[in-house]
Amino acid sequence: MPVSFSHPFLAAMALAPTPVLAQPEGVAPDLVELEIIPQDPPPPPFIHLEPPPPALPTDVRLMIETAIAANNEEAARHVIAVARKVAPRGDKDIDAIEKRWKDRLAAKASDEEAMRIARLRNAGPFEIWSGNAEVGGFRSTGTSSNVGAFAAIDLERATIDWSHKLFASADIQQTNGATSAERILASWQPNYRFSKQAYSFGIAQYERDPFAGYDARATLGVGMGYRPLNTANLKLEIEGGPAFRHTMPIEGDERTHLVGRGSFNIQWQATPTLKLSQQTALFLESNSSNAVATTAIDAKLIGKLRSRLSYNVQYEGNTPLGTNALNTQSRVTFLYGF
Repeated sequence: MPVSFSHPFLAAMALAPTPVLAQPEGVAPDLVELEIIPQDPPPPPFIHLEPPPPALPTDVRLMIETAIAANNEEAARHVIAVARKVAPRGDKDIDAIEKRWKDRLAAKASDEEAMRIARLRNAGPFEIWSGNAEVGGFRSTGTSSNVGAFAAIDLERATIDWSHKLFASADIQQTNGATSAERILASWQPNYRFSKQAYSFGIAQYERDPFAGYDARATLGVGMGYRPLNTANLKLEIEGGPAFRHTMPIEGDERTHLVGRGSFNIQWQATPTLKLSQQTALFLESNSSNAVATTAIDAKLIGKLRSRLSYNVQYEGNTPLGTNALNTQSRVTFLYGF
């Protein structure tokens, strides 16, 4: 029975001949193998991943390195402390940077200390001295005419174990043409340091003060000293020991006697331009003790030039009749450091 197709395409397909696959010769139709050509697998999808941010941000690292390169230790420590708060995840990197920096500082300090020691060992007797020269004076006119002058030099030479202090001063005043004060002092004190704080010392001192009752007075002594404070801004020295004194009085016979000597010296650098100091020396004996104390305030002016306002107190236990046992003096002087 004939089949009818209403759709033209289906009718055409029904009338088209059935395709016949060509078979290789000598091969049965049911043994034909179909060749399958393999194909490459499709590529995986491309996923773009952003790299994780560094534990120590670049700008923070640059901030630390810039502070270290400025050679300001205090500022560098402050910047490192701030960086730890700003970038807490970068502690390990900051630790590494700080360790390298401190290692460089330690190596630099070691080299500088070696150079300092070598310079001290090779220094001649007239080298590595430092100190101050101090001058001052006054003049007044009126009912009485007064003129006075004060000059002093204070030197110190410090080597590895030894240090030497030299001091000399002269204070002369005239009232109505007559000398009313004349005090001359010169001293040498060698110190031998056997620890950071303790040292032994010797002292040789010469004094002249006719208005205190003696033409000349010489002192030779030894003792021990201790520095409980010895920082850049604050220094404290305490000394004590026996001494022999030879006195040539204005009245009476010369005498040589044993005395006890003690001193207390303190220096405080209150600000970069202001320094306060107190020097006290006490000599104790049976019938003629004496003490000298000087309080001073130094103010920096220009370069190595400073001004000094000082107050000096001197006590003599055995003075001639008509003279005071206690004398004080205020001074305004200028100092030059070298």
